[in-house]
Amino acid sequence: MNIESEIREAIDALRDTTANTQELYREACALLFFRYGITPTANKLYQFVRKGSMSAPAEALGRFWEELREKSRVRIEHPDLPDPLKTAAGELVGRLWNDAQAAAHENLSIFRWEADARVAAADAATRRVEHDWQAANDELEHLHKAIDQASERNLSLERAVAAERAEKEALARELSAAQQQHQAHEAQLSMARKDFASELEKLRDALRRAADRYEAAEKRALLEIDRERTTTAKVQNELAQLRQANVDLVQRQRDELSALQRELGSVRQALGAAEGSLNKMKEVAGQHIAQIDAMQGQLSQRTTEVALLRRELELRNEKIRTMAQQMLPAPESGDAHPSTKPKARKRKPLSPVAAAGAVTTTHPKAR
Repeated sequence: MNIESEIREAIDALRDTTANTQELYREACALLFFRYGITPTANKLYQFVRKGSMSAPAEALGRFWEELREKSRVRIEHPDLPDPLKTAAGELVGRLWNDAQAAAHENLSIFRWEADARVAAADAATRRVEHDWQAANDELEHLHKAIDQASERNLSLERAVAAERAEKEALARELSAAQQQHQAHEAQLSMARKDFASELEKLRDALRRAADRYEAAEKRALLEIDRERTTTAKVQNELAQLRQANVDLVQRQRDELSALQRELGSVRQALGAAEGSLNKMKEVAGQHIAQIDAMQGQLSQRTTEVALLRRELELRNEKIRTMAQQMLPAPESGDAHPSTKPKARKRKPLSPVAAAGAVTTTHPKAR
């Protein structure tokens, strides 16, 4: 707030307490001169008071200066002093009063300047405080916004944590179910191993029995071929060819048996490797079942081939018997009715191929 505003406020306060216009102008002159050190003029008085006509401030100003001069004149009343001395002493005291008043006005000006400087400093400090308060208010609003954003972010994080917790619980449930399924698969795999081992052992027993029967049949076939060899060279050649065919068939069956044993060995390796992973177990088990099915198909095919060879061998044996009958010497004419019945034809033993065809196989139940 500047000096002019202060003067206006002070004069407004005087206007409320003083109703007389001349008294109001006189108080305004005293206020300007003594409080603010401003020499009052008619224009300044009318500018601040704005009451009455233009002659009212001039009249009030004249009376103010007259009263001021009257009050500043010092009279020395002493009965022994002459009048000129009294006048000179009064003027000296008046000058001293004026000098003192001038010094006082100067000190008042200094004080007013210091006060104005303090007021300016206070205004600057007030503005700084207002600026700081505004900055603090802005920062507080920013903090409120940041708190709101943090609250929203916290809420979103809580929702995310809740979702992750639910997902974790779901994963835990899935893991428990997977573990139970893994245990069930382990049990199934153990049962499948036992069943496979049992079926494999049965298959081995059947193969051993087939091999024994084949060896016995081979021996019987060799004896039969030796007996028939003396009959004719042609039969001997045919029997030699049949023998070679039988040997080739035996070799093929032995090779196939070795291949089946190697496949069984690879199946065991695959089963051992399958214990490391549950997913691999299923795939390897499927592969093993497919291989077993293929082996069964091959075995069925070999059984069919053995049956065909058996039929072919029977046809050849029949042919051999027919040829043997043809090569026998014709009966004499006098012996039209032989006294003895022809000897019953001896039943030939089963050939190796026919014996091998009698092998019964058990098919493992498909899983």
